[in-house]
Amino acid sequence: MLHALEDMLVTPTEMAAIDRDAADSGIDSFSLMRSAGMAVSAAALRLFPAASRFVVLCGPGNNGGDGYIAAEALAESGAHVVLYALGDPNKLRGDAAKASRACRLGVMDLEAFEPKSGDIVVDALFGAGLARDLPDAAQNIIKRVNASRIPVLAIDLPSGIDGRTGEVRGASFAAAHTVTFMAAKPGHALMPGRALSGTLEVFDIGIPARLVAARASDLRINTPAIWTQYAGGLEAGTHKYKRGHLAVLSGGSTSTGAARLSATAGLVAGAGLVTLGSPPDAVAVNAAHLTAVMLKEIDSPADLAGWLRDKRLSAFVLGPGFGVGKKVRDFALMLCDRALVLDADGMSSFQQGRDELFEKIADSGGQVVMTPHEGEFARLFPKVAADTSLSKIEKAQAAARLSHAVIVYKGPDTVVAAPSGRAVVNVNAPPWLATAGSGDVLAGIIGAHLAQGLPAFEAAAAAVWRHGEAGIRAGRAATAETLVEHIPPLP
Repeated sequence: MLHALEDMLVTPTEMAAIDRDAADSGIDSFSLMRSAGMAVSAAALRLFPAASRFVVLCGPGNNGGDGYIAAEALAESGAHVVLYALGDPNKLRGDAAKASRACRLGVMDLEAFEPKSGDIVVDALFGAGLARDLPDAAQNIIKRVNASRIPVLAIDLPSGIDGRTGEVRGASFAAAHTVTFMAAKPGHALMPGRALSGTLEVFDIGIPARLVAARASDLRINTPAIWTQYAGGLEAGTHKYKRGHLAVLSGGSTSTGAARLSATAGLVAGAGLVTLGSPPDAVAVNAAHLTAVMLKEIDSPADLAGWLRDKRLSAFVLGPGFGVGKKVRDFALMLCDRALVLDADGMSSFQQGRDELFEKIADSGGQVVMTPHEGEFARLFPKVAADTSLSKIEKAQAAARLSHAVIVYKGPDTVVAAPSGRAVVNVNAPPWLATAGSGDVLAGIIGAHLAQGLPAFEAAAAAVWRHGEAGIRAGRAATAETLVEHIPPLP
């Protein structure tokens, strides 16, 4: 397992360039293919020692070459192996042809394969470079295997998953385990590719890390390594204002719960002080539910302007339960020069007039984080959302460039993207995080990080990760309230 590159995501295009660079540097490309195939055979024997037979399905490219080597190695180990190919193996070229010739097993036509109980399928049909729908013969076999529920060990990526987008191209194996090489691909992290890859193993086949790093863009899996340098322990002489003062703006009397969730989450996540700015009609109901969170009456832009004269206010959360309309737009434009989490109604209010918001963010130089889910993203960035050629990562990056804000594009595969193009994909969130109020908790955690002085990108990435960990700790019965109780310490 790689360590220096273990959090890196490398696109299929970048990986192809890395392979070429390795060959140009004098590394024998067939030796790399042999390492890959041997790694797959070792994984198959380790993971499935009771297999009645290994069924290796080889495709028409280099992924198939890996399969031929794995099949030969499995047979050499004494395992029962049968081999099926898509297309004529005699038409293979380059390293794949060499691997096919070196494999002494007989090859049958793919369409002749009938799954049997006790089989383990080694999927070497198509790798991460797939960018078109699978041929019908491959789709038919995949559907047959999936229906049989026999385990699949995928080489590089389950056949049918687009390595750039994570989307299914016609049909896809649902793998129990996937072995990929040198670095994970976006298709391993983005849904549904992540769910269909099973457990992921990244194997070092011998390409120097410097060649991988030279071609890779600034795209990572979201882990504490992204923000650890900004999250050091508190100084011995610290006081509450050094830990930051977070302000959360509340909606009216019938919609106060979301803002209180954000405020409480911000306090638990580490802000030294949290104040809820409440309109007059909601002061009583908010006061009845708050203890450690302070309360201040804020109703108009003039009230907010007066409050902003207190420079100890470190960061703001605007949008949860606030209501859509002119008031939230006015507040948002006033806060663009500060550290701001613009969430929920705060974003939806700019469905018309988004250019004014984006220009204000660009001109004000604040640290603005926006947190759209799928529907909010489509409303705020309609042209980007409608571009079906883009992956979720690419959409988030485009939205960040357009808005000049850090974008937290929420979902089971939340992407955090900065205007610079830097991006991370989060992979630790359990499915039960999809519960009412969960996003309000996330907004509060981001706000706490901003209040403590983390840069916007790191603040958002760390919050998304802690939010996922809170979900894991809270368990399947999690509610927004229990999520707050389970927010872990910042690593």
